[in-house]
Amino acid sequence: MRTFSVKVNGKEYEVEIEETGNFPGAVPVAPVPAASPHQAAQPAVAPRPTAASAMVNNSADGRIVAPMPGTVLSINCENGQAVKKGDVLLMLEAMKMENEIQAPADGKVAEVKVVKGQSVDAGEILVQLTA
Repeated sequence: MRTFSVKVNGKEYEVEIEETGNFPGAVPVAPVPAASPHQAAQPAVAPRPTAASAMVNNSADGRIVAPMPGTVLSINCENGQAVKKGDVLLMLEAMKMENEIQAPADGKVAEVKVVKGQSVDAGEILVQLTA
């Protein structure tokens, strides 16, 4: 049994938590030995790319897809426009954050498939690029 102090809406509570390990989705965690002061600090796991960078262009056919559900705030490209790698094609608002959807490579906008203000689902095609 472990005791914790928790503050909720300015009021402090003392809670006891028993670790049983038999709840759905439980992942066993092994204790991590403390590093000696002479060892260089190393990350335990390599950093993963963010959802936005991982899903912006998830296919070789030029489809630019929504990395998460959101609302199209602005569209910064038009059909037929040449774009360079890193150009911001559109802004997508998700969870009150503005996300830049960038061109993953040089190319030409074949078709913008969304309009400003449109709600999109994760994986929905936003822009189609050609080489």
